[in-house]
Amino acid sequence: MHTAIRTTLPALAVLAVAFAVIGAVAAASRTTLPSAPVAAEPSGKAVRLLAARLDAILDARARAAGIEPAAAADDLAVLRRTWLAVAGTIPSLEEIRHFEADPRPDRIDRWQAAILADRRSAEHLAGVLSEVFAGSDGGPPFVFRRDRFKAWLADAIHAGRPFADIVREMVAGDGLWTSEPAVNFVTQAASGDRIDENALAGRVARAFLGVRLDCAQCHDHPFAPWTQTQFEGLAACFATVRLSPLGVRDSGPAVLRIEPAMAATGMMPVADSAAAEGMPAVPATAGTVARRVAPEVPFDAASFAGTGTPRTRLARWVTADGNRRFERAVANRCWAITFGRPWHEPIDDLPDPAPVADDDDPLDVLGRGFLAGGTDVRETLAAICSTAAFRRASTHPALDDPTRAADVSRAWAAFPLSQLPPATMVTAMIQAGSVQSIDPDSHLLVRTVRFLRSVDFMREYGGGDLAEPATIPQALVRMNGRLARELCEANGFSGPGRVAGLATSDTARLEALFLSCLTRRPDAAERQALLPALSAGEPARGVEDLYWSLFNSAEFCWNH
Repeated sequence: MHTAIRTTLPALAVLAVAFAVIGAVAAASRTTLPSAPVAAEPSGKAVRLLAARLDAILDARARAAGIEPAAAADDLAVLRRTWLAVAGTIPSLEEIRHFEADPRPDRIDRWQAAILADRRSAEHLAGVLSEVFAGSDGGPPFVFRRDRFKAWLADAIHAGRPFADIVREMVAGDGLWTSEPAVNFVTQAASGDRIDENALAGRVARAFLGVRLDCAQCHDHPFAPWTQTQFEGLAACFATVRLSPLGVRDSGPAVLRIEPAMAATGMMPVADSAAAEGMPAVPATAGTVARRVAPEVPFDAASFAGTGTPRTRLARWVTADGNRRFERAVANRCWAITFGRPWHEPIDDLPDPAPVADDDDPLDVLGRGFLAGGTDVRETLAAICSTAAFRRASTHPALDDPTRAADVSRAWAAFPLSQLPPATMVTAMIQAGSVQSIDPDSHLLVRTVRFLRSVDFMREYGGGDLAEPATIPQALVRMNGRLARELCEANGFSGPGRVAGLATSDTARLEALFLSCLTRRPDAAERQALLPALSAGEPARGVEDLYWSLFNSAEFCWNH
């Protein structure tokens, strides 16, 4: 007995530490879900008018291309694609039952509003945007906390904070990366004990303006009017940033020193004050001298003028009402989130806006709506989700004609198919394995196991190009991985187990499985083919086999 206790105690200690760590991570993004989903009030008049204007633009494009738009998708298909787009998961069987019990004619409007207001949407959007703002790698150790940054973004989005305020805090904030999570936008560019000004300038231009200004880092842009001098002026806005025991601070002269050797090779520049702190200088080549660059912006210099540190002025300039590149970049990203691909590709290389906003350009139309809505990204997403284009079927007769398929895509005449990203795939699989909505505040042990299984799955599944079908190794992970095996088990705690034990007939079991995995009911041919598999033996075995087949199907792995 004593030997058993001595053997068990170390294991318990390890589990306790693991639970404490994962519990702390979970606490950073803890949410409370209602016991029964409640549909919110539909979006306001401004959102509906904006959606109508977008539909008018798209309908005109379809007429010009001679394409008849696809028919409207059924409500369950729209419900599923909304959950996947803005919340990164699928609706639970519980939520589907509540949705179908809603008799009101505007139920899809109400439920889309509820999804956007749900904390799960804020967390998913924060995950997507945190990769845009801070990259997808681990970042520099000690001074970069992705978990705190993502939780801060989720809190801000869920609270409806203006996106312009969020951006200003990221660009100009100071303090410790733990207590002031917004500064992780800056510290992700840390290199040793200093900040890479070039990396931050490139990130600001791409993420917030949709401009590849960093292509002018070493020489003038070969295909656009951006110059190396303009890029250096933008980088100089971060020349005063320092890392200290108190976190991110601005100190030293606001001048960036560009050494000749660095300018020729594209190496990182060194700020004047950095050289004064003992950093090695690169010797100037014969006949050349080092240049000192003052903070500047590549256009609309009036918005950059005024008082404050260079970063404060830069943040004000990026989010200025007159900076149409900012609002257009946000609109393009919101379009990509909802439709699975941006209006303009590449997403971070938008064309210059026309001198006057174009009433037939969706990015200009959405951009104006974004400003009118107080720069709340959820309002912009609501407008896109309210369009007829978002609610169209993903099938179209012309898609089978190689000469016409591109016209359908350009006219957005059918909802575009998109492969689920790995993080969404694992979240959808876990939700499909539960009859009820996955509650982030569930028991610590449940959260721990779910977290560990997700990490294992993501490591084995990998990323991959989302423009291509899933690879064979990815398909094998879904078919044979530990997570898939455990989710299929029909026990007293799992979705398959509850379906097998509580459904009153094989027909009811089959319907519940399809709704749980694909958010639709089986058609006549599927019923005829699959019902014998449920009737052949024990209900639990048949449910396990069919459940495994459904979430390994192509339909489960794509948004449509």
